[in-house]
Amino acid sequence: MTTPTAQAIKRVLDISLASILLLLLSPVIAAVALTIFVTSGRPILFRQLRPGLHGRPFLLCKFRTMRAPLPGEQRWTTDDVRSTRIGRFLRRTSLDELPELVQVVTGRMSLVGPRPLLMEYLPRYNARHARRHVMKPGITGLAQVSGRRSLTLGQRLDLDIDYIDNWSLRLDLRILVRTLGEPFRRGEIRGQSLTEVDDVGLLVPTLERSE
Repeated sequence: MTTPTAQAIKRVLDISLASILLLLLSPVIAAVALTIFVTSGRPILFRQLRPGLHGRPFLLCKFRTMRAPLPGEQRWTTDDVRSTRIGRFLRRTSLDELPELVQVVTGRMSLVGPRPLLMEYLPRYNARHARRHVMKPGITGLAQVSGRRSLTLGQRLDLDIDYIDNWSLRLDLRILVRTLGEPFRRGEIRGQSLTEVDDVGLLVPTLERSE
């Protein structure tokens, strides 16, 4: 059950843990940024508007893991082809998400919560799945530690609602602990197209895929 006190504690934990992680991982963040710059050039960060709390848009920032599309390549159907070598490593280890720690500190995101998807999805959610925006989006979440890439979109959205309905500080801590072990269990992550995973009608044919 969500209470103002529990939410306040969640916010304190977010700020404290994200600040500590930013401090401890600052050499890693700098090294990743330099590696992307040397191997792929600019931009170092991928930026895109995503829906936050109550669907309000915010600018998501993460390390860029793909090159720009070449002539004849469609952005939303060529993720595997356009993923760089360093990008595949960053995704496999989730290091591409490190810039989002800043957004946790500033209050746009939480360490744990439903992952922010695309703005274009907002009018396509059913009434149940639309509830995923009653909490701040997270860097990690229940879906990310329950199968992630092997799940359909419908399964991921259902897990987001399960997280909201059963939220507790203990659940957040369990998800954080499980997240730490995820890079060692996943193996190679292959990007999936929306047509492979979309079982709830979110696919927009003209939509450009995001990272």
